[in-house]
Amino acid sequence: MADRPVPTPDGSNDPEALTGRRIGVILRKMGLVNRDQVHEALDLQSQRRLPLGQLLIELGHVNQADVNAALAAQAGMESVDLEKMELDESVFKILPAETAKAYQCIPIRYEESTNTLTIAMKSADNFRAMDDLQLLMGFDVKAIVADPRQIDACIARYYETDDESISSLLGEMADDETFLELQDRDESVDLEVVTALADDNKVKRLLNLVLLQAIKEKSSDIHFEPFEDEFKMRYRVDGVLYEMIPPPRHLAMPITSRIKVMAKMDIAERRLPQDGRVELVVAGNPIDLRVSVLPTIGGNESVVMRVLDRSNVQLDLAKLGLRDDDMETFRQLTSKPNGIVIVTGPTGSGKTTTLYAALSELNDIETKILTAEDPVEYDIDGLVQCQVNEEVGMTFARALRSFLRQDPDKILVGEVRDLETAEIAVQAALTGHLVLSTLHTNDAPSSIARLLDLGLEPFLVTATIEGIVAQRLVKRICPRCKESYEPTEEQLMELELTPEDVQGRAFSRGATCEYCNHIGYRGRVGIYEIMILDDDLRELIMQHASTQVIRTEARNRGMRTLRQSGMLAIYDGHTTIDEVVRETITEED
Repeated sequence: MADRPVPTPDGSNDPEALTGRRIGVILRKMGLVNRDQVHEALDLQSQRRLPLGQLLIELGHVNQADVNAALAAQAGMESVDLEKMELDESVFKILPAETAKAYQCIPIRYEESTNTLTIAMKSADNFRAMDDLQLLMGFDVKAIVADPRQIDACIARYYETDDESISSLLGEMADDETFLELQDRDESVDLEVVTALADDNKVKRLLNLVLLQAIKEKSSDIHFEPFEDEFKMRYRVDGVLYEMIPPPRHLAMPITSRIKVMAKMDIAERRLPQDGRVELVVAGNPIDLRVSVLPTIGGNESVVMRVLDRSNVQLDLAKLGLRDDDMETFRQLTSKPNGIVIVTGPTGSGKTTTLYAALSELNDIETKILTAEDPVEYDIDGLVQCQVNEEVGMTFARALRSFLRQDPDKILVGEVRDLETAEIAVQAALTGHLVLSTLHTNDAPSSIARLLDLGLEPFLVTATIEGIVAQRLVKRICPRCKESYEPTEEQLMELELTPEDVQGRAFSRGATCEYCNHIGYRGRVGIYEIMILDDDLRELIMQHASTQVIRTEARNRGMRTLRQSGMLAIYDGHTTIDEVVRETITEED
């Protein structure tokens, strides 16, 4: 291995002697810059607040390879010149091409006796690549640093013709005797065999490809479903499930076992549900995988991985689809000093994202925000977030009761599930706190009936509820293949419209293209219904008025229904008639 010599204060070439020193000192000891050049960069840094190494590059005193070598020395890592190394091409078969490209690293050598894989990375600060590869591949990973241009060249050279895909890897595994033996076994496979299969390199590579493809497609969930004669893999994009190439049925156990190992579950337990979590950083984006394992008939286990990709979540109210007037109304609700604001809708309608976006706006140094969630989906700096765990007694109600002793300004309760939680939320609102929470109802007016059904007194509802926001997610028309068209009378009838009603209106749809996987849609956008409780609506609630009466009065007082919001989204060219009809009900329903 041709290491870059790193001079040290005592004249030796021991990289460890520079570990932890400042980058400017290291570059000086390496003989790459002098004291005046370092001070020049430090003076510039006081104005621009950029890393010292980057400024030295801009000033022309060093290049990126020099800085990488210094960063490696600072971290106690080796720096190598790949052009002077003889690389074994067989090592590149250990790390799939997609994984190497995603983490921008290449394998250098593999020591089977210690299960240690040495990788070359572009930068010493890419420490998460080591953790992720160790988790995904099961190796002890050792990292060294090389010139980024050399790593790019190696990826292009050794992975240029690498066309490994899920289908090719499944074909390879289908003929592997190690897995074929499972066909002749019953479901009670020895634990040692299961552990060995979960650690098989082909299983790791397959699961990596599935995960990377799902993340690339911006999936929200990945499903692994064993049936009597088949094993399905599906992923959900924009609310719709798509099937991947199904693996042979006998690969269900190895794949499921590998997932359980990654999520730190009990690989031997196959009778009880288990939940786990996997944290990754793919292409610089933090990915959180929530894993749920559910035992099914025949000794099988169904696995669902919830993909929480922070880069794919818009925690910005301006990007959620709220119209300008709705945005102003919603901001007025969330800026109130006390009361309860509820966001309602079915599972998967984007309620949590809306609440996170609201909290992101409210999150400042003057505001104390506490949240009780199940689960905590995204960690947000500045928020005190608590994970509900009913098994140990940490319920929404118990967390909320403790919150009142923590001097909060705003409180998020993940969901009002029972009377106890509702009553404490009311108590918090009455004592000067703003409470944000969710319900599962079809529209905003229905939430009143839901709260009363829980046992909450009408006078408490009218005294605390400030507003209710109902929402749905509809698929957004693909921007690259968007085209205008004239809807048929049958389509208009589904919205209870006539050709005269839409005269002069433009309608759009997706013509299908590669960008949207030939489905005509890419991404989703929210449609909203906001009901503000005024004195007249509060009086109706006190009189136990029906949901239909409350809905009619709310509409008369300016509430835009979900169907009306969807129609405006159609006219704006964001979505289609089919999507709005699918996600909303008529105003008489």
